[in-house]
Amino acid sequence: MLTGFAIGLTGGLIVHATAGDAGWVDTLTAYVTGPIGQLFLRLLFMLVIPLLFAALVTGVAEMGDIAALKRIGVRTLLYTVALTTASVVLALVLVNVLRPGDGIDPAQARQMLAQAGEGAAAIVRQGKDHAGGVQGVLAIIPSNAIRAAADDDILALMVFALAIGIGTVLVKNEKTEAFLHAVEGLLEITMTLIGVVIRLAPIAVACFMFNLTAQFGADILIRLGAYVGTVLAALSIQLLVVYSAAVWLAAGMSPLTFFRGIQQAMVMAFSTASSNATLPTSLRVAESELKLPRKIARFVLTIGATANQNGTAIFEGATVLFLAQFFGVELSLAQQAMVLGICILGGIGTAGVPAGSLPVIALILGMVGVPPTAIGIVLGVDRFLDMCRTMLNVSGDLAIATMVAGRARE
Repeated sequence: MLTGFAIGLTGGLIVHATAGDAGWVDTLTAYVTGPIGQLFLRLLFMLVIPLLFAALVTGVAEMGDIAALKRIGVRTLLYTVALTTASVVLALVLVNVLRPGDGIDPAQARQMLAQAGEGAAAIVRQGKDHAGGVQGVLAIIPSNAIRAAADDDILALMVFALAIGIGTVLVKNEKTEAFLHAVEGLLEITMTLIGVVIRLAPIAVACFMFNLTAQFGADILIRLGAYVGTVLAALSIQLLVVYSAAVWLAAGMSPLTFFRGIQQAMVMAFSTASSNATLPTSLRVAESELKLPRKIARFVLTIGATANQNGTAIFEGATVLFLAQFFGVELSLAQQAMVLGICILGGIGTAGVPAGSLPVIALILGMVGVPPTAIGIVLGVDRFLDMCRTMLNVSGDLAIATMVAGRARE
């Protein structure tokens, strides 16, 4: 995967520097490298639904009793809220101190807005379609589990899988044992098929990086350098400082051992920009590299793929404040506290798919008096930042699994 990453990055930069806006570049990305990358993601997403269901049901069932499930569940929730809160606070502090929104050329900003007008408008419409308030909470519980799976409503599907898993703990007889054997068989089948698909990862990674750099090069990163640098600084501090301290204090694990063990999952997350697509790799490294108990790894990582998105929370908070600064909207402490709360909830409930956080940002912008279509300014760098924040999301899932396993051994 690292070789594919290097080949795609180098090839894309060379093509962008030499061919520029040549028509054949768009043709190549639209009909060759783009479809290859999408084929890889589609194969993974095809298997994610059965994997999520089977892994969560078996993970809950292997707890053995409700008391053990409660202990693991409460620890997972507390660690998730704590790390997500730390990530958003970190992002808000850095943006307030560094103020990246004060340094963008208005002419360039207008050009970026015009280029991304249609995409920004679509994101705003998508944000308006999201249920909020009481309806948003009720939507977590699916009225039809099959429809939730068909609509890729991962959070609702996880609630259904949790209910089934709890039911298998409460009802122990020959029939439930047979059902569990069938679910475990489904899990083994999906993991095996995903292992076959993962062999395509180096080619897919090369295609992803080629598309990114051939179309945008490094120009877009330079134009939004202050913003990108601020987000990357927050992501890096969360990854290297907060997670290192967390796994060391809660689990007694050396940060070096932790990061050495999860490097494959980090590369996969960066390449695919999807926590859900990286879940199979996360499950494998948790058991084989970090030596975490299987029942804890399956339970925590399956939930974490959707419910623990520290990188997403950082991105949402930093982007809202950045755009507010750019448009001259000074947010009061009360407004920033509101942004903090929404980003924490968004970091816990945002879909683990590429660009899943953009509708949430559009929604928050409208609440604080910034035009929601302003999100178009950052769309050019979103793919790159999406890859970076997904790597942090997946690392955070594995950090929480390590922390929970460490406490469980006590």
